[in-house]
Amino acid sequence: MKNGTNDLRDDPRLTAYALGELEGDERAELERELRDDPRGSEAVGEVRALGAALAEELGRAEPRPSLTAEQRAAIAAAGGESGGGRAFRFRRVAAVVGSLAAAALAVTFFLPGLMSKRLGSAEDAVPALESEPVAMSPLPTEGIAHRYRGPGDSAPGRRALRPEREGGAVLDELRGLGYLGEKDTETYERIVENPFVRVLDDPLSTFSIDVDTASYANVRRFLNEGRLPPADAVRIEELVNYFTYAYPPPAGPDPFSVTTEVAACPWTPAHKLVRIGLKGRAITSWEPKEKNLVFLIDVSGSMNDAAKLPLLKRSMRLLVENLNESDRVAIAVYAGASGLVLPATPCDRKETILAAIEELSAGGSTNGGEGIELAYWVARRNFIEGGINRVILATDGDFNVGVTDRDDLIELIERKAKSGIFLSVLGFGTGNLKDATMEQLADHGNGNYGYIDSLQEARKVLVREGGATLETIAKDVKIQVEFNPAEVAAFRLIGYENRVLAHRDFNDDTKDAGEIGAGHTVTALYEVVPVGVPLDVAAGDVDDLKYQEPGAPSGAAWSGELMTVKLRYKRPDGDVSVPFDVPVRDERRPPSEDFRFAAAVAAFGMTLRDSAHRGGIGFDAVYDLAVQGAGPDPFGYRSEFLRLVQRAGELSGR
Repeated sequence: MKNGTNDLRDDPRLTAYALGELEGDERAELERELRDDPRGSEAVGEVRALGAALAEELGRAEPRPSLTAEQRAAIAAAGGESGGGRAFRFRRVAAVVGSLAAAALAVTFFLPGLMSKRLGSAEDAVPALESEPVAMSPLPTEGIAHRYRGPGDSAPGRRALRPEREGGAVLDELRGLGYLGEKDTETYERIVENPFVRVLDDPLSTFSIDVDTASYANVRRFLNEGRLPPADAVRIEELVNYFTYAYPPPAGPDPFSVTTEVAACPWTPAHKLVRIGLKGRAITSWEPKEKNLVFLIDVSGSMNDAAKLPLLKRSMRLLVENLNESDRVAIAVYAGASGLVLPATPCDRKETILAAIEELSAGGSTNGGEGIELAYWVARRNFIEGGINRVILATDGDFNVGVTDRDDLIELIERKAKSGIFLSVLGFGTGNLKDATMEQLADHGNGNYGYIDSLQEARKVLVREGGATLETIAKDVKIQVEFNPAEVAAFRLIGYENRVLAHRDFNDDTKDAGEIGAGHTVTALYEVVPVGVPLDVAAGDVDDLKYQEPGAPSGAAWSGELMTVKLRYKRPDGDVSVPFDVPVRDERRPPSEDFRFAAAVAAFGMTLRDSAHRGGIGFDAVYDLAVQGAGPDPFGYRSEFLRLVQRAGELSGR
C-alpha cells in the first residue's frame, strides 16, 4: 500500500479514482489494492454516490459544468486529508463541490438557447407539419455514475449510502441545508379496498378491465431489496394479471372469450370465490401488421442510474431486435427540452436504430409534456392505416418542468389518444418513481403500464408478450356483473379499485375503459356471500335488472344462476360498443390449478396490504395454496412467485 497502511479509506488516490481522474499504471495499481480492501471499495462507491447526488441537485435542470484543473486538484487534496476519516473527507468534497453552484447558475441562463440550437424544441417542431424534423444527436449532457436512492437500495458496482452510516449522515446534513432533495419521493395512489355490498342494496358491479402488470414487478423489486412494499404499491388485480391462465381461445366473432369458475373461498370457506377470465384472440396471420413505433425516452438527470437509462437502453434493444424489417422506429427524447434523435427508420436498418439507442445519455430536468407532444406528432406523421401505431414512453415518471400537474398530463394524453395512436408506459428505477402518474397516463392513453426491474422482465413484456403489449384487439372493455339476490347476499370485487365505474357508464360509449392485447388474458375475482350465510358487512341510464322486478324477484331469480357477466367492447378502430353476456352458475366442481393459483396471488396481495378481508390467511397458507396450483411453469414465473411469498414471510415475521 502506498500510504503504508492496510486501510485505503484515507488514501488521496481514492477521490481521484472515484471521479475518473486516475489513469494508467496508477489506476491499475489501486484497483489491485481495492480487490483486497472491501472498505476501500465501499468508500469509492460512497464518494461516487455523494458526487452524483450533489451534482444532480446543484445542476438539476442543466448539464453538469466541467471541473477545472484547479477544482480537480482541490477535490483530490480534500480526499487526501488524514486524521478525519471518511466523514471529514466527505465534508471537504461537499465544500468544494458547493463552490460550483455559481457555475451551475451561469449555465442556467445560457442552457435554453444552447438546448434549442442543439435539439430544437417541441414548440418549434410540432407546428411545422409541412416538413420532417431534422434528425438530431442525443442530448449534450454527461452522465453521472449513480444516484443516491435511499435506505435499502443498491445498484451494481456500489453499495448504497444509508442514513445510519457516516456517509448517510453527511447526506442528511446536506439535505437539511437544502442541497439535496428527499431520499425517497416515490408516489402511489391511495387505495381504499372495495367493501362488501349487499345485493338487495345494489345488485350491480361495474368496472373497466385492467391488463397492467407494473405492480407485481414493483412489489418484486421491494422484496428483492429486503423490504416490504407500501400497501398502496400493491394493486391486487395487477398481481393476479401478471400471470397467464389456460383459458380457451375465442371461438365466435368476438375478439376474446369469457370463462368463469366458482369454488369455496380459501381464506373464508363459508364464502364463494368467483373467477372471471378473458382470453384475447392470438395473432394468427402469416403477415403481421406493420408497426409504427415512437420511443419517447426520458433522458433527464433522474434517469442516471444503473436501473434506469442503461436498463432502458438494453430493453429497447431487445424490442428492436425482434421487430420485422417493414416495421418503423423513431426515437424522441426529452429532458429540459425535447428533440428527435432518430426519425422514423425502417427495421431493415436496425444497426442505425441500435446505434441511436446506444448513444443516449442523461442529464437535466424533465419536461414530459413537451416530449409527449413531439412523440405523437412523429407517430401521426408516419401513421400506418390498419397497422400498429404506438408511442412507448419509458421513464421514472418524474416530470418536473413544463406540464407537471398530473391532471393536465392526463388531459393531454386523452386528447392524443383520439388520434388512433395508443400508448405504452414503461417505468424504470427506484427512489423517485411516480407510479400513480404513469399508471394514469397509460390508462387514459388506450395503453398498458409495465414496470421493468430487470432484463428478464423486459424480455417478458416486450418479447414474449410483445403481441399483447403492442397490438390491441379490443378497446374500452367494460364489465358489469348483476348478482342474483336469490343466491347471493353480498359481494366484493377484489382489486380494480381505481377501475370502478358508475353503473350508467357501462352503456356510455364516451367513457374510456381498458384495452385487451392479442393473446392477452385478463382475470377478475369476486368474493361472494351466499344467501343464508351471516353477513358482517355494513335507476337511471342502466339496463333493466334480470333477477329483480320492482318490489319482487323475477322469474330468472330461480334459475340457479349466481350472476350474469355483461361485457361491452369496441373494435380498435371503432366508436360503438359491442355487447354480450355470460350467465354464471355454481357447478360445484373441484377448483382447477389455475383457480387455486389465482386465489393464492390475490391472497398474497391482501396479506401484503394487511387487508381487513384476508380472514386468517398468512404467507404460509398462501404458499401452500400456490404450490397446489403451480401447474405448468415454462418460464419459471410461478416458481419465482413461491420464492417471493417465502421472502415476504421472512420480512414480515408472519
